[in-house]
Amino acid sequence: MATIKAAILGFGTVGQGIYHILNEKREELKNKLGIELEVAKILVTDTSRERVPGTAHLMTTSMDEVLAEPGMQVVFEAIVNEEPAFTYLKRAVEHKCHVITANKVMFAKRGLELQDLAKVNGVFVGFEATTAGGVPVIKTMKNILLVNDVSRIQGVLNGTSNYILTKMRSQGWSFETALKEAQNLGYAEADPYNDISGQDAFKKLMILSALAFGEQPDWADVDVVGIDSISAEQVKEACEKGLRYRHVAEVEKLADGKVVAKVGPQLVDKEHPLYPVDDVNNAVALDTNYIGTLTLIGPGAGMYPTASVMVEDYAEIIGKRAGFVVTI
Repeated sequence: MATIKAAILGFGTVGQGIYHILNEKREELKNKLGIELEVAKILVTDTSRERVPGTAHLMTTSMDEVLAEPGMQVVFEAIVNEEPAFTYLKRAVEHKCHVITANKVMFAKRGLELQDLAKVNGVFVGFEATTAGGVPVIKTMKNILLVNDVSRIQGVLNGTSNYILTKMRSQGWSFETALKEAQNLGYAEADPYNDISGQDAFKKLMILSALAFGEQPDWADVDVVGIDSISAEQVKEACEKGLRYRHVAEVEKLADGKVVAKVGPQLVDKEHPLYPVDDVNNAVALDTNYIGTLTLIGPGAGMYPTASVMVEDYAEIIGKRAGFVVTI
């Protein structure tokens, strides 16, 4: 039986989730794919700390060492920033490795470039985990786009902001109280700027724009507004009118072909597809010419939702190489 060697770049929450799922699903993946998967290298910044028992011998601080591993074919990337993530994945693609990423910051800016490079090198790029955690938006859009045209995408793409707005409405909390609770529960970072400012949702929206329309609007033309200016009184008044605040990321292709986008709080009523999306859930509503409006809802973050879709990307990639479709 053939053995495929894989590397994990970054071994925080998501990276550890990938490792656990690959081990737990090892026999099942072997039976379905007909291959043996081996995590051969884990790239970290500090090898002195063993995050998961039994992984110390796999850890390295050198990308050269990762790529020098005989039989390396798949690279999972769970690093936070654009660099060194893009440089690492570019090198992996040039080394004829398939790459699977959860890095929305990098992929929003460099995703099209990375995919073009992958085509030249005959490998695949998996990026389901960049947009909405465990919600299979990318796979669904790829299938829909085979027949349908997507004219507009609206999404709740940041679970932290959605949790805060939900608690402000359901519990009457202030923004500050809801944010603190989100941090206590691990939904928000110590520095929550990217979540509450709308920047996280914006990056995810740009990835969806590139997939749906083959292009992104000029980033400088996109209004990005966060939720930190919304008061508990505003939320209460909206609720009394049957409305809810949602932090909506929206991109649309106009009749003249121009792609426009915006990110910010919106009031939605019961007829709106994003109205029932509460807590840390994400949702994406796609307006299509044949299906109509299709809405996907699910968990937007966390170790296992994000890691699981990365492993699903891996199964899909290996299945394509073998000529069959795999579901796990």
